[in-house]
Amino acid sequence: MSKATIQEWERVEVERSAVEAGNTDTSNMLANENNCGRYMSPPEDTVYPLEYSFHLLGDVRGKTVLEYGCGDGSNTLILAKRGALVKALDISPDLIGVARRRLEANGIREGVEFIVGSAHDIPLAEESVDVVFGIAILHHLDLALSSPEVWRVLRPGGRAIFHEPVRNSRLIKFIRGLIPYQSPEVSPYERPLTDRELETYARDFSSYRSKAFLLPTSSVVTVLPPLERRFIHQSYRMDAAILKRVPALGYYATVRVVEMVK
Repeated sequence: MSKATIQEWERVEVERSAVEAGNTDTSNMLANENNCGRYMSPPEDTVYPLEYSFHLLGDVRGKTVLEYGCGDGSNTLILAKRGALVKALDISPDLIGVARRRLEANGIREGVEFIVGSAHDIPLAEESVDVVFGIAILHHLDLALSSPEVWRVLRPGGRAIFHEPVRNSRLIKFIRGLIPYQSPEVSPYERPLTDRELETYARDFSSYRSKAFLLPTSSVVTVLPPLERRFIHQSYRMDAAILKRVPALGYYATVRVVEMVK
């Protein structure tokens, strides 16, 4: 992809992120301790993909973690609470501003360095981080540019953990495409990935593992009226039971959590 195309891609992403930052409620940024507690030491068999991502993280006390696309700082806060030395990277100065306010509101004043920069050209030295941790970031990026950058900044034996939306089924993609509404927080460049794209992303790494979460039915539950959303936790548990019993249905999962080792 040409340099000019990437520059345009990133310009649009900065604009999208400004909308997201503007829609973020900053009136009360004090974290709910019970909610944070879910991510401090989650079990391996959790049915929630974000909890599983933090499970894979393991003990990061004193380790350098590149948060690849820190967004509004919700996960930055948890990484800091878990004792990581966080390099919080995002292309959006507006979202980094929100993230700074979040950490200040929660009394985090050290251990986090915010960096405004491109995920396609990470402004860090080679082999300078122990873990790259990214939540819903790769589907915003040019994977062919991102993968070598992640590999470059990781130390030997370092790990990259990603939580990404996936759509392997062409039928489901087609049906989703029939829905005309698109949120202003969604850029024209972002798209769900496929298992094959994630596997290709990891081809230069020494090992790769992937776990599927959430069947399309759970995605429907999340857009139901609030009264009906009480079923969402049951839906997550049901999907996990189905995927455990019939792993082949992972092809239709809507979220993948992957771990790559350099």
